[in-house]
Amino acid sequence: MAASSAPRSFLQVAATEEVVSPLRVVQIEGLVILKIIKHCKEFSPALVTGQLLGLDVGSVLEVTNCFPFPIREEDEEIEADGANYQLEMMRCLREVNVDNNTVGWYQSTILGSYQTVELIETFMNYQENIRRCVCIIYDPSRSNQGVLALKALKLSDSFMELYRANSFTGEKLREKNLSWVDIFEEIPIKVSNSALISAFMTELEADTPVTQCDYDRLQLSSNPYMERNMEFLIECMDDLSMEQQKFQYHYRNLSRQQAQQQAWLQKRRAENMARKAAGEEPLPEEDPTNPIFKPIPEPSRLESFLITNQIANYCNQINGVAGQSFNRLYLMKALHDN
Repeated sequence: MAASSAPRSFLQVAATEEVVSPLRVVQIEGLVILKIIKHCKEFSPALVTGQLLGLDVGSVLEVTNCFPFPIREEDEEIEADGANYQLEMMRCLREVNVDNNTVGWYQSTILGSYQTVELIETFMNYQENIRRCVCIIYDPSRSNQGVLALKALKLSDSFMELYRANSFTGEKLREKNLSWVDIFEEIPIKVSNSALISAFMTELEADTPVTQCDYDRLQLSSNPYMERNMEFLIECMDDLSMEQQKFQYHYRNLSRQQAQQQAWLQKRRAENMARKAAGEEPLPEEDPTNPIFKPIPEPSRLESFLITNQIANYCNQINGVAGQSFNRLYLMKALHDN
């Protein structure tokens, strides 16, 4: 009884696995969203990134602050300077008693083209040091259509497990029941403001119920946006076709190897029958040193999964914009008729 009630050491407590509640919502302060929009729009169409700071509280990830990363070229010295810049910024924020816990990063995108291997690698790098992190994606081109194109993403646990094992074969994907829709998980975003800011925004609210965002939704011209979506969609279809050709080439090589193995086995069996008739020991029917018995590695399906995910995103955007355009055209037709 005394042994069971003995106090545990710090190492024993640290080694105890903590039950982590799943992430349900990302709560972002309104000032953080304004900073993200301002940074992304100022440098559009160039892609920019920044750090998200906040707190991880239960099933809620609170984003209370952010700061932009300097735009840099691909250079080792410049990348080292960027890392030093992040550390210096977080040190300065800590000195003024501002939340400086990293909870992820934000980045801009063009027409929702963010499903890349680089995004997954960034997620995995963050996951090495942070238990839970998210990526806030903001699309300035989509927001110009009168919609706040802001979403919070994280990698699914099953996908991260496969990515660490680097096994994206068909067998492993079927074993985990993982498809292209299971790579990213979109987390609901909740905008939060303090009582003082809410009261101040109420004072600033205009008397007219119509805002600029309402006018943006009534723009009849959606051709440039639709054309660029179609261009990106065609490029993705070409990339997917190239990925399918890789798999076709792999299966042709596999069929050719199986045919060579069958021919070699038939020849070896005939030779063993002759040796048996002569009273000699039969030879083994498998020869590991023979190159035809060397397994052919299967190409990774990660790239095709990402391309398929991107195609679905473009199709959803085209479908949404086309539906809104038809609604506006019918509205204008009714106004003209009246």
